[in-house]
Amino acid sequence: MTLCWVKTSSLVHIRGFCTDKTPKDLQAISRSPRVVAEAQAALVDYLHSTRGLQFPDAEQMSKHSPNFLAKLLKKVENEEDTARALTRFFRYHPINEFEPFFEGMGLKPSEFNSFLPRDLMFLSDNEKMLENYHVLCNYGIARGKIGKIYKEATEIFSYEPGILGSKLQAYEGLGLSKTSIIKIVASSPILLVGDVNRKFVKVLEWLEDIGIQLDWIWGILSEKNSYDWSRMLVILQYFTELGFTNQEFGALIRKHPDFLLDGSGKMVLLVSGLLLKLGGTKKELFGLFSQFPDVQIGSFMKNMRRGLIFLIEIEMDPGDIQRLLLTHTEVFGSYSLKKANSILTYLNVGRKRLCRIIKDDPHQLKKYVLGLKLNRLPNSGESEKSLGEKKKFLLRLGFVEKSKEMEKALKVFRGKGSELQDRYDFLVKTGLDPNDVSNMIKLAPQILNQKIDVLQSKIDFLVNNLGYPLSSLIAFPAYMSYTVERVKLRFLMYTWLRDRGKARPSLALSSFLACSDKIFAKRYLTMMVCTHIWSSRQVFNRFISS
Repeated sequence: MTLCWVKTSSLVHIRGFCTDKTPKDLQAISRSPRVVAEAQAALVDYLHSTRGLQFPDAEQMSKHSPNFLAKLLKKVENEEDTARALTRFFRYHPINEFEPFFEGMGLKPSEFNSFLPRDLMFLSDNEKMLENYHVLCNYGIARGKIGKIYKEATEIFSYEPGILGSKLQAYEGLGLSKTSIIKIVASSPILLVGDVNRKFVKVLEWLEDIGIQLDWIWGILSEKNSYDWSRMLVILQYFTELGFTNQEFGALIRKHPDFLLDGSGKMVLLVSGLLLKLGGTKKELFGLFSQFPDVQIGSFMKNMRRGLIFLIEIEMDPGDIQRLLLTHTEVFGSYSLKKANSILTYLNVGRKRLCRIIKDDPHQLKKYVLGLKLNRLPNSGESEKSLGEKKKFLLRLGFVEKSKEMEKALKVFRGKGSELQDRYDFLVKTGLDPNDVSNMIKLAPQILNQKIDVLQSKIDFLVNNLGYPLSSLIAFPAYMSYTVERVKLRFLMYTWLRDRGKARPSLALSSFLACSDKIFAKRYLTMMVCTHIWSSRQVFNRFISS
């Protein structure tokens, strides 16, 4: 969470907390750039001239610590001359220099709060930290990127003089350029802890053996990420065990560097682990990776998971799921599928028919990708028979042939007519009148798409947990369409308000279930918060008067 700024006159006021990002520049915290410039100049002058910090350090701290500068401006918000007011403030109120120092490194307040020393305020009191900080700066590492190094390898800032420099030189001794080392250290600060990282050295040697130019791999490293060189070494060994020659493996990494860099190889292990659990072989894995599609390995794994969930949700046989994922791995990994319910609705098919379509031609999945439009499938011979069964079922319930009610129900219904009849019979057996059940289906035909055990659980929850009579379903059959979890959460809030006299007793189910989340929050959540505040005030007033 960050501070939400409200601009008034030429200074900044803190209104409260919001979820907006920290301002990218100091212009965002004040209407007047002049005020910001004066505050920065006053802070630089204090840190450099009064406190004796090097000018580059003082400038970095003043220009790249917007949160800290905002706190200072708050101290002098009622003063007309910002620079003079801050100079006077610094004279009598020494600041905690570690705050703008860490923020200037690129750390957020939430990240550096735990690093603030309890018994120190001045940077000069921690000479080792400053000296090691300057070693990194002088080596060429940008000041704004040292925060990540401090966060991930704090101990290096306690090194004795000369140690940190010698570690950087040791990596130069491996044949790495200074530019490469800067990027490697910024992305993997842990390399500066202890002796030269042997796993890192082995990765370098392996990359050279497979013909990868080191400058090329360093060029695609991201300083925003952190890398696990031990895992990278495991990945290099893994591909060799799969049967790749050095030449083949080198070509593979040049084409798919994310195999090595995305999670330091974690995604490769996840894909391999999934396929091995499904019964895949080394030969099949070799084939997959050697002919890997033009997609990031992270996205490939995400698509695979999505495809697996899709097959489970359409109730495909586990054996068929296993076979399809192994024989058409590239299809599942290359495309991000829509959700199962969306596909069933757009195609207007049942789960069994969709399973048959996919088993007959798995490449049909390419048509069900997010962003593509789906058209309804023509009725098959079996679906015509099923449609006839559904019509007969509805006619027995009193629906009128070709009426809007019948068209609505037929469009919504899934499954066989016999299944619908079984679910209708179940509702009647619960004690509801057959005519009432027929009217319920006219109002909410989708309730018959649920299995009997699901219907039973929702009715049990209505009667035994919520305390509503079974007859309440007659007026609001759509209750059966909501999940028990949704009903439970909304009912808990309603009962909380009812017990405090802020909601009517015996409120109809539709009153707190049928409305959207936005309307429900506006209608009941706001009432709940206000009631809580009012109650707290009453307790406070009683405490004061006692």
